[in-house]
Amino acid sequence: MQKLVIPAAAAALFAATSFAFAADAKGVIKSIDTAKDMMTLDSGATYWAPSSIKLSSFKVGEKVDVTYTQANGKMEISAVKPAA
Repeated sequence: MQKLVIPAAAAALFAATSFAFAADAKGVIKSIDTAKDMMTLDSGATYWAPSSIKLSSFKVGEKVDVTYTQANGKMEISAVKPAA
């Protein structure tokens, strides 16, 4: 019986853990809110930027490539650059 408790507990912990996966998006910047560190693309998707990424260096209407992770219902930017 005790042999089943540890694997069952590990499986429950694994199932309850939220994982972040990297993804990419391309689009045109629809809006930027530097006070909230948020960027919205023309697709309607909103991304949050960490303090290491300066959204003020981008302009509304600019095409960008965004690399982000999604965790806890939030898409956080890990990299953003002008689209090629």
